[in-house]
Amino acid sequence: MAIILGLESSCDETAAAIVRSDRTILAHALAGQEDHHRAFGGVVPEIAARAHAELMTPLVEAALDEAGMTLDDIDAIAATAGPGLIGGVMVGLVTAKALAMATDKPLIAVNHLEGHALSPRLVDADLSFPYLLLLVSGGHCQLLRVNGVGEYDRLATTIDDAVGEAFDKTAKILGLGFPGGPAVERAAANGNASAVPLPRPLKGADEPHFSFAGLKSAVLRAHESGQYRVEDIAASFQQAVVDCLLDRLSYSVDRIEPLSALVVAGGVAANGAIRTMLADFADERGMRFVAPPLWLCTDNGAMIAWAGAERLAAGMTDGLDFVARPRWPLDPNAAPARGAGVKA
Repeated sequence: MAIILGLESSCDETAAAIVRSDRTILAHALAGQEDHHRAFGGVVPEIAARAHAELMTPLVEAALDEAGMTLDDIDAIAATAGPGLIGGVMVGLVTAKALAMATDKPLIAVNHLEGHALSPRLVDADLSFPYLLLLVSGGHCQLLRVNGVGEYDRLATTIDDAVGEAFDKTAKILGLGFPGGPAVERAAANGNASAVPLPRPLKGADEPHFSFAGLKSAVLRAHESGQYRVEDIAASFQQAVVDCLLDRLSYSVDRIEPLSALVVAGGVAANGAIRTMLADFADERGMRFVAPPLWLCTDNGAMIAWAGAERLAAGMTDGLDFVARPRWPLDPNAAPARGAGVKA
């Protein structure tokens, strides 16, 4: 059984974790940066990178202490190598390279999206390939067929904003604070989801992709009108997101061969309304529904360590010359979506 040290630093969470290949999480150390970014209403890349540089080494030490191990006990070092805010990605990857070189251990450069994609398998040994994955986070909104480690078919992506970005911008518009996703969900719990007429972008469209920019703009107009309570706007926005995800998911599922499991991953997978919708959808289609625990949905080191374990078992290691990547699509052969540009 291999023991993997995983490092995560792609956005505003700094994390180090130690995971064994039998799915045992031996240690997990994480430091959030909310206090660094709250005054700006969003993540400032330079501030995030500096915080990662300050926090990474102490977190590695904390993880080793928690596991009662030294670097000699580690079999491989895994780190997020992209996509993400490039300054932060470089901090984690350079740290991993230094540790790998100093200990003569294999380096595993992990795609952050693959970390999310494989994370449900860390807590569910019965989840086998292939499965259908809805990946919803601050930077991404994709539907993928997960065929195996390193093998992905992208079925749909966003043509503009990611769903998590829409949550964050809505929270900022409504003055709900940062981080935006949990703030919007809390406000929505006290609102009327039918109170504010908001659009459902691309609902019913004859294409598989997602769009949330127009919804975000409609939230701004509703708030500026002064006609609606903040809680009602939040609830109506959340319901619009649920409706859009359901419609787009239905479009794709109706056009592919049946898969046994529907899996959700990424930070937005922690949203209760979205989870409930997906569970109901899977039940109606006769699919298993698999969702990681809430702590494993947001950025963390355990998912990177587990992805490292999966890649190590498949013989996938990397050289010390691996270059950090701000963009790194899981399916590089997917046809470009209109308007997506460099979206991963």
